[in-house]
Amino acid sequence: MTAKRSGFPWPSRRAIGRSFILAGCAALAAAVLLAAYLFLYVRPRLPELDVITDYQPKIPLRVYTADNVLIGEFGEEHRDFVPIAQVPEMMKKALLAIEDGRFYEHHGIDFVRAGGAVLSNLRHGFGHGGGSTITMQVARNFFLTREKVASRKLNEIMLALKIEAALSKEQILELYMNQMYLGQRSFGFASAAQTYFGKPLSELSIAEMAMLAGLPQNPSRHNPISNPKKAHARQQLVLKRMRELDYISEGQYQQALAQPLHINTRGKQGFDTHAEYVAELARQAVYAQFKEDSYTKGISVYTTILKADQDAAYASTRRNVIAYDQRHGYRGPETFIDMPLEPEQRDDAIDAALQKRPDSDGLIAAVVTDVASGKVVADTGDGDAKAITGEGLRFAAPALSAKASAGIKLRPGAVIRISQDAKGNWAITQVPLVAAAFVSLDADTGAYHAMVGGFDYNLQKFNHVTQAWRQPGSAMKPFVYSAALEKGFSPATLINDVPLEMQAGGKVWAPQNDDFKFDGPITMRYALAQSKNVASVRILRALGVSYTHDFLEKFGFDPARQPSNLTMALGTGSVTPVQMAGAYALFANGGHQVEPYLIDRIVDAKGTVLMQTKPPAPNDDKTLALDPRNAFVMDSMLREVARTGTGAAATKKLGRSDIAGKTGTTSDAVDGWFAGYGGGIVAVAWMGYDEPKSLGGREFGSTLAMPIWIDYMRTALSTRPQVTRAVPAGLSQVDGEWLYDEFIDMNGVKTLDLDVETPTDPAAVPETVPVEAN
Repeated sequence: MTAKRSGFPWPSRRAIGRSFILAGCAALAAAVLLAAYLFLYVRPRLPELDVITDYQPKIPLRVYTADNVLIGEFGEEHRDFVPIAQVPEMMKKALLAIEDGRFYEHHGIDFVRAGGAVLSNLRHGFGHGGGSTITMQVARNFFLTREKVASRKLNEIMLALKIEAALSKEQILELYMNQMYLGQRSFGFASAAQTYFGKPLSELSIAEMAMLAGLPQNPSRHNPISNPKKAHARQQLVLKRMRELDYISEGQYQQALAQPLHINTRGKQGFDTHAEYVAELARQAVYAQFKEDSYTKGISVYTTILKADQDAAYASTRRNVIAYDQRHGYRGPETFIDMPLEPEQRDDAIDAALQKRPDSDGLIAAVVTDVASGKVVADTGDGDAKAITGEGLRFAAPALSAKASAGIKLRPGAVIRISQDAKGNWAITQVPLVAAAFVSLDADTGAYHAMVGGFDYNLQKFNHVTQAWRQPGSAMKPFVYSAALEKGFSPATLINDVPLEMQAGGKVWAPQNDDFKFDGPITMRYALAQSKNVASVRILRALGVSYTHDFLEKFGFDPARQPSNLTMALGTGSVTPVQMAGAYALFANGGHQVEPYLIDRIVDAKGTVLMQTKPPAPNDDKTLALDPRNAFVMDSMLREVARTGTGAAATKKLGRSDIAGKTGTTSDAVDGWFAGYGGGIVAVAWMGYDEPKSLGGREFGSTLAMPIWIDYMRTALSTRPQVTRAVPAGLSQVDGEWLYDEFIDMNGVKTLDLDVETPTDPAAVPETVPVEAN
């Protein structure tokens, strides 16, 4: 029987009650079936928890200086594992406020949030409501996919219960905060702090912590680099929740809201010290031993590099390469692009052009948008137009001339480089095309102190320190003079510096001094100091090419790369900068061969030493390759070069008496060198083009490489005492010059008549026309 109300038949109370009972029974039956399914089918098939109970995070390979400064990191995942006890309390609160406010109250499932999620799913369809706790997210992240299907959610719930039974709340939170992906290849909050803010977790402000706490929900949508507006909105929501939960005071809340955030827009973990070539060499060495484990097992490599030395080497190389480039004029824009009239299309064209040209440490790519009288406006892609005026236009003045060719003339659409000075003024510049290298070693052990393999690693990966085989020019002469000492020559030996022409087998060769001047009879000391080519060739001819060629092996040179003719004295063979540094180390350390080495030790994630380099013991007879007397005399001659000769600027600018070295300039100034030492450090600087060509008619090793060397040494020697050398046994002074005792007869210095034309082996005369070196 039904009651009638307003003409509409309503069900009776008994019928309604019956319906509720039936619905309740159905729900109970469903719950029982679901529970049976979960415990009888799902639970037995859950994975074991070994992966989290014995958690081994994928920690990348890290490379450090000797003084513990991070200079490189390699691995698909940027990750810093931080024990939960070291995570700032406010960072935990920021995360829990937005992700799981009742984390410490529930047992893996927050039924309050779950109820809200169910209602949201009923209204908007499955997958719309989340309700996942931190424990459930750990389960998903370690064991499941992010696929939004019911079966995955059921597995997630059961795994969360299993995890809660196996681990403490702090252990679960530790897993979460170290494992979650937070964008930009960063895993875990410590890594994200470095990626987005360049800071450790302990130094983050409340505002910065709130920004990171907002990332787990959707690292792409809330990424402060790619989506700053959405990231800011998410951060404000986190701060609001923190205030509602009374995690922060009203004052802290308002201060955090107002704080401007300085995001590292490149999204890379920054390194204070530029040592990219060092880090790559270390990576190669570790990979050769540990293969793919290198990038995931938390291996750390401690190099012999010193931060202060590396910083000085990098800055000096960059500064002097740019100085050389500026001396030789503006080459014009890197390219030109069409500039659409429609603003949005124009912005897209500018962005596309700039994406192809990464910045080079202050040399910023920009597109010219306007050229007016005395002013150039450029767009660097950050939305802020850069106006270049006055002195900032001086370097590019030829490109602003009405007579400038189309290839260099500045106009809208020109892609250029600009830089900013300390006062904030912009100037037009360019990326140098010339290459350079610098390396310094501990003279006694061979340990690297600094290495700069090129102008910019991001523009060119080729390491000129270890891979560039170049002609050393006159930087090779000291090794010929060293060979001469073993044959009875002394610094006082007279060499006739007069024109020399040799004929053999129909070949004619007449070497020249670089200034085309001849001084007549000169001492061997003076010949080296002034880098006299003809005198050096005369010495080599007197010694014999074969003998001298064999002698060079004492210094670690590859004999196959050295010529077997008289141009050997002028440095026409091939050497690398690090090979040259190792060779000069023998003069610096008393005659001991050193093997340059970069890695001090390799340790695993637990700190266990996997490899340790044992440097050679000082004054070990096993490493002695050169008579200590020879090294002492050559040191005195190389100090003369740096005091009165072609390297005189080195001693003058550094103000030390223990500076020794030699310039090197090859024919047509294709390569410029300076190799030398002081204070127990041996260093080599080089400059040249990768495709060999002249560096300029007015350029020499003293103008190209020596300024790099001096600028570096000014820093490297600042804390090192001057080196004094003890006179080795078997060496005496005769008329003020050093001579081996066995070459002293009753008449004093043994006479060597170099004016006599010694026969010349036809094979020793080069086929080339005159070769100049300095």
